[in-house]
Amino acid sequence: MTHVSKLLSSGDIAKFQNLQVFARQVVEGFCTGLHRSPHKGFSVEFKEHRQYVPGDEIRSIDWKLYGKTDRLYIREYEEETNLRCTLLLDSSGSMAYCGSRSEGVSKHDYAVRTAACLAYLMLQQQDSVGLVTFDTKVRDYVPPRARPKHMVALTDALQKTRPAEETDLGEVFHEMAAKLPRRGLLVILSDLFGDVTSLMKSLAHFRHAHHEVLIFQIYDPDELDFPFRQWMQFASLESANHRHMVDPAQIRKAYIKKLENYQEELNQGCRRHRISLMPMSTDRPFADALSGYLAQRRRTR
Repeated sequence: MTHVSKLLSSGDIAKFQNLQVFARQVVEGFCTGLHRSPHKGFSVEFKEHRQYVPGDEIRSIDWKLYGKTDRLYIREYEEETNLRCTLLLDSSGSMAYCGSRSEGVSKHDYAVRTAACLAYLMLQQQDSVGLVTFDTKVRDYVPPRARPKHMVALTDALQKTRPAEETDLGEVFHEMAAKLPRRGLLVILSDLFGDVTSLMKSLAHFRHAHHEVLIFQIYDPDELDFPFRQWMQFASLESANHRHMVDPAQIRKAYIKKLENYQEELNQGCRRHRISLMPMSTDRPFADALSGYLAQRRRTR
């Protein structure tokens, strides 16, 4: 609990500890847990009957049904399995942005705490959780584990990462898709700034590998309403040489229009590939936003 408390308060934990992350699609695995598997086994959840054939286990015969029909049927069950989740944390330079309304919490800080929430929650329900931090390439990889002590490795990795460098989400996601083992749930925490066409192709690569994809898109409120009024210098957080003096009043309308077009293109792409997209803003308590979304996800399962 010591490592968790460095990132999460007891109040944060209380808001989400009783919720469960349910994968919407069938996932692989053989352990007893909370999530459905395509593999049939002995479990508490009945799936279907099928007619008995020589060689079937005698103990699987439904004798009550035999008494009613005078025919032998086998009861089949859906095995329950643990979820295998990998958190993908964007640690590129743009995630370092922190506006005046975010109370000193950058997009990266917000993403780190959200990742810690999810990791703690899933380990509590005995799911396997791993972590990838990245910018232009994968920085750190913590393989998924389900042991409670695994939270130490996850929080250590989360605490040591710092936002820097540029990123090409499309390219780095393609690299990950080729290396991440077996299908499961991928949770992306990023501002997703970049070329949408390239991004959607890489996300489709994840889906082709039978991963479920959930995206928490992290915004600072300044990026949503562009509140600037006076002449100022804008500097890129990913490239030190990109600095421009601008009059915000002259570009605000064009900025908002580009943002709307980008969001619409992103939303359409995610719907097309059946990817869950959850926008989050750093001026809203992350535990509130996360717990609300997980409760909704549970209701619509």
